[in-house]
Amino acid sequence: MTNVFGIDVAVELQQVDKHWTPRVVGRVNDQYIKVAKLLGELMWHAHDQEDEMFLVLSGRLRIQLEGGDEVVLDPGQFYVVPRGVRHNPVAENEVEIMLIETVTTAHTGDVASERSVPIDQQLGSFS
Repeated sequence: MTNVFGIDVAVELQQVDKHWTPRVVGRVNDQYIKVAKLLGELMWHAHDQEDEMFLVLSGRLRIQLEGGDEVVLDPGQFYVVPRGVRHNPVAENEVEIMLIETVTTAHTGDVASERSVPIDQQLGSFS
């Protein structure tokens, strides 16, 4: 009999050495499961075709939404940013999160910048 091991999210987060650089740790059908560490703010952007789920594992995350609304998430809370909604994640102190995103989701959506992380870099050794 072969031993099967689950994914240890804490261990995977230890492998993240740059803020705002998601790491793919799993896949369910056409959804990637990612972990990331956040600090500061990313940038205003939208994902025109995909929803994006943020689950806070540690810290407090504020997600600014177009129109002046915002969502504040503490550990154990999640929020799904609907497709097409402009948003800007903000972490005043370091935050650890899990993301669930369709495999077609671009890191910074409709905005390309030097902070955008291509999927091949997010995949790392995940196959």
